[in-house]
Amino acid sequence: MNLLYVALGSAVGGVARWSLGGWLQRLAGGAPPQVFPVSTLVINATGSLVLGVLAVMMARQGAAQDGAMRLLLAVGFCGGYTTFSTFSLDTVALMETRGVGLALLNVGASVGLGVAGVLAGMLIGRAALR
Repeated sequence: MNLLYVALGSAVGGVARWSLGGWLQRLAGGAPPQVFPVSTLVINATGSLVLGVLAVMMARQGAAQDGAMRLLLAVGFCGGYTTFSTFSLDTVALMETRGVGLALLNVGASVGLGVAGVLAGMLIGRAALR
């Protein structure tokens, strides 16, 4: 059953990433490395936010490490939704085609927003459980 939870969450997360990512990149005017990988940045930041909220809520509710909700949402959905490997590829592509400066901007913004997203998500999760 655990495999089913992870598979279902991953499928939904992957479809959400593909849908939102395509829409955002069209708004940005094209695909990386021709334009900044805004879709990857936004998806990593929002995925971090969601994971932060889930981490707090599950910890407060005593969710087991292999509990169904953790497997479905944290491991499955967030794992299928976030795009760290795409972030890495986008960064190397930017480095090779647009220069180190833009690549470093991508790294700094992605890591900074990812950490900020988890912190914000944890604050939201804690506030929701008060």
